[in-house]
Amino acid sequence: MTVLNIDCRSKQPPTRDLPPGKELPDSLPKPGNSHGHPTKSNENTNASLFFVGTATTILKWEGFTLMTDPNFLHAGDHVHLGPGVTGTRQTNPAVNLEDLPQVDAILLSHYHADHFDEKVETSLRRDLPIITTPHAKDHLANKASESFTNVHALDFWQDLTVDFLTSQTTSATLPKPQIHVTGMPGTHVPPGPLAAANDLLGAVPPTNGWMLELGYSSPQGQSSQPSNTSATNTSDSSSTFQSGYRIYISGDTLLFDDLHKIPEMYSSHTGKPIDLMLIHLGGTTIPSPKVPLLMVTMDSKMGVQLMQVINADVTVPIHYDDYDVFLSPLSDFKKAVEDAGLNSKVVYLDRGEEYRFEVRKDESLMPIE
Repeated sequence: MTVLNIDCRSKQPPTRDLPPGKELPDSLPKPGNSHGHPTKSNENTNASLFFVGTATTILKWEGFTLMTDPNFLHAGDHVHLGPGVTGTRQTNPAVNLEDLPQVDAILLSHYHADHFDEKVETSLRRDLPIITTPHAKDHLANKASESFTNVHALDFWQDLTVDFLTSQTTSATLPKPQIHVTGMPGTHVPPGPLAAANDLLGAVPPTNGWMLELGYSSPQGQSSQPSNTSATNTSDSSSTFQSGYRIYISGDTLLFDDLHKIPEMYSSHTGKPIDLMLIHLGGTTIPSPKVPLLMVTMDSKMGVQLMQVINADVTVPIHYDDYDVFLSPLSDFKKAVEDAGLNSKVVYLDRGEEYRFEVRKDESLMPIE
């Protein structure tokens, strides 16, 4: 098991070009609205997910901040999505890149400009930990100049543990918070001749989904305290880890057979239920919705089918209207959800809103007095 050690106490900005005289904000902007579980009590929430826009979210828990697929372009900005294909942003992010508070790590589903835009690539700190695909690591860690120096690749089913140290988690006698990250299958291109052609041409990059398990390990099983950021291999770092909340992030994928393997490993039947699914929608089409030759992300119908396959307790749709290459609007997904009788299992976030939830802590990990 690989362990990524992150010391979050240094209070560094996520970018390396913070404007002169500008101080690092202490927190994100106050959310426009805060949502909780649609049918259960929300009295003990201790974690939050802030929706920035497109596939960019910010997860905060136990003093640790994780950002997914950073894209901070504004309405009218363009991105390159493949040979002869561009997309124009239709919306603004809920917060600007230079106004972000401390970010401790990035989870990048794939190396595509609508998930990791040119401004982000230029501005981010080079030592910021990034967990991503092998393809994306090849690009980020092997740039001709100014490579990213702390990139960690996970292929499908590979995993690592994020072991972090914050001002809130320094006690040696209390359960230690950790995040277990596993790469999940994903594909932009349906299996068959198109996939084979894309492998040769490299027109659309390979993509991952993710399983995040937020939980705690007992003090006896914790690894040595992290120093700055580094990755080490250890055989028993997660032996006492107990997940308190699971988040499945679909990534930019179509519905395909490998996704059916996920509930074989993560479900109430296996004792590993999925609490939350972040589903990438939009029915992205290339070269454009007016000429829809190829769909590379799920539309509303596929989205509901994936909800039925994964059977997460709650689903939050993201990546649905921020670019002009999206063919399937959120309204289509809402109707499909209603038709399937799944309204009570979905929470809809607008940009600048958050979803709050509880990461459970097993009492067996607490020290005996």
